[in-house]
Amino acid sequence: MAASDVTRLARIAITSGEPAGVGPDLCLALALRELPCQVVCLADRGLMDERAGRLGLAVTLTQYDPALRQPHIPGQLAVLHCPLAVPARAGHTDIRNGGAVIGMLDRAADGCLNGEFDAMATAPVQKSTLIEAGFSTFTGHTEHLAGRTRAPLPVMMLAAGDMRVALATTHLPLKDISAAITAALLTQVLTILHADLQRKFGIPQPRIAVCGLNPHAGENGHLGREELTIIGPVIAQLRAAGMNLAGPLPADTAFVPHIMAQYDAVLAMYHDQGLPVIKHAHFDAAVNVTLGLPIIRTSVDHGTALQLAGTGRADAASLEAAVRMAAYLATAAR
Repeated sequence: MAASDVTRLARIAITSGEPAGVGPDLCLALALRELPCQVVCLADRGLMDERAGRLGLAVTLTQYDPALRQPHIPGQLAVLHCPLAVPARAGHTDIRNGGAVIGMLDRAADGCLNGEFDAMATAPVQKSTLIEAGFSTFTGHTEHLAGRTRAPLPVMMLAAGDMRVALATTHLPLKDISAAITAALLTQVLTILHADLQRKFGIPQPRIAVCGLNPHAGENGHLGREELTIIGPVIAQLRAAGMNLAGPLPADTAFVPHIMAQYDAVLAMYHDQGLPVIKHAHFDAAVNVTLGLPIIRTSVDHGTALQLAGTGRADAASLEAAVRMAAYLATAAR
């Protein structure tokens, strides 16, 4: 590889996530594959040694050198050592390691902000364990990284191929969603989604379908009025400003394949309105992309799978897709 190619090579930080979960396993499995970028795994070195031995994976762990930018070599994994408070046991979470998990996220985010890393990809964390560890305001990667990078509003989007589903609200109880959907929020979310489809995905004039909140998009007010009083007026205002928006559409219509194919992205009003559809269609290939951040962050579309940790049965396909997406976005952003 020529020196100019190495200079352009994206360096992706991968946080290994919950140490008792499948994150370390996935990072090790990923290291065996051909990748279009340099990868740096943030993890406890001892844990990675132990898990590689347990899984029988022939991965050589190397010490991360910030001065060295080189292509990924299958079978090797550069580790940025993030020590755990106590040794991790596969399948058994320990709140004493909560600080190390948060520390990994912050180290990767800071590295992206200062240019050390071009993007970050995250393995799953156990939210309940982090909350019990004292991080009571932790509601997910998306919100935490927004706070760390001082982003006013993060937007969660899952992407697989040409299918992209963004969320107006993320990790809220169902009873709180209606009150959270305001004209100001929807305006901000749609503005961010539109801008990042242009800037990060290279779509000059994004076509966005906007779901209603209620069944049948409210049935003209008979099944709820949010579509008439909030969602519809915001769509009309942003259309007048030049955005190509459709809706509010009933979710069971917006996600019909031949209708969805007409749009570059769908905005769902809440987590379980949009994500089950894309996970059903592309579970192993869907990537969580956080929009609205000053950095590039992607993630797997699954949880910690504690029952699979250390068994060798965890599939690294989603993490590989997340790393490839991060490398693509990092290269396109230059």
